[in-house]
Amino acid sequence: MNTRVIIREVLKTIVKSENVKIDEPLSKYTFTKTGGNADFLVFPETSKEVQDVYQYATQQQIPVTIMGFGSNLIIRDGGVRGIVMSLTKLNRIQIKDTKIIIQSGAAISDVSKFALSQGQTGLEFACGIPGSVGGAVYMNAGAYGGEIKDVLMECVVMNKNGELMTLNNEQIGLSYRKSRVAEQGHIILEATVELKPGIYEEIGAKMDDFTLQRQTKQPLEFPSCGSVFKRPEGYFAGKLIQDSGLQGKQIGGAQVSTKHAGFIVNVDKATATDYVKLIRHVQDTVKSKFGIKLETEVKVIGEDLA
Repeated sequence: MNTRVIIREVLKTIVKSENVKIDEPLSKYTFTKTGGNADFLVFPETSKEVQDVYQYATQQQIPVTIMGFGSNLIIRDGGVRGIVMSLTKLNRIQIKDTKIIIQSGAAISDVSKFALSQGQTGLEFACGIPGSVGGAVYMNAGAYGGEIKDVLMECVVMNKNGELMTLNNEQIGLSYRKSRVAEQGHIILEATVELKPGIYEEIGAKMDDFTLQRQTKQPLEFPSCGSVFKRPEGYFAGKLIQDSGLQGKQIGGAQVSTKHAGFIVNVDKATATDYVKLIRHVQDTVKSKFGIKLETEVKVIGEDLA
């Protein structure tokens, strides 16, 4: 048997056979609908399976890439070598008093809705964030004045040695679109948030308001990776891009949204290369006009086409 067949068969002994895919187009799993193939794409269903896949890959010196919802991610057109682990099947949500314990592959928006159903307040801001809990913790996702760090108690992570650790809020080290767990390369498996009892109607009304704002202001009719750039201190990225005359600027099928300049949307079969070129063009233009370097909030991974 060749090496690829051996890897596939070993992975099938760790996770269910239907949860192992070879040469899988990652464009099927990203919000931009772009990205090349993964050599191997696996969907573990338990923390133990994550550990076992990671341990096998480490022993065989196979690179491992962790993927959540692919909402804030651009995967280059050459794809990703080695094993991509999608954690979307780790999606259990449980409540214990005012604490909600969530596996990292659950949608943060679903957790927000679950909190509403339990009459718990504190996660209303997350009702429209299109990412996983793991991704939300990894980059301290936020919206409408709220951030994950405001409610996160602790999380269970796997370190680079494949060991499980429980970290508290301070150890997780959350700041604006950053976390210490991301810097240290930990894999987030579970998070616990602590909320407060609230009034169902008031929580629902706030979520409805946030949803309406999002629908009104964001280009949800096109595939996109959400807000592309971090907010520069003292400025708004979208305003800088708009004032640079870049709204509607298009490279290939990727376009700076005419509805919200902070978004780059896929309007016509865009490739990841189109996205990356347009991001660089926006950065260069804003830097030239205003002397401000826009940092990306979106993560770009993978290889260019040969």
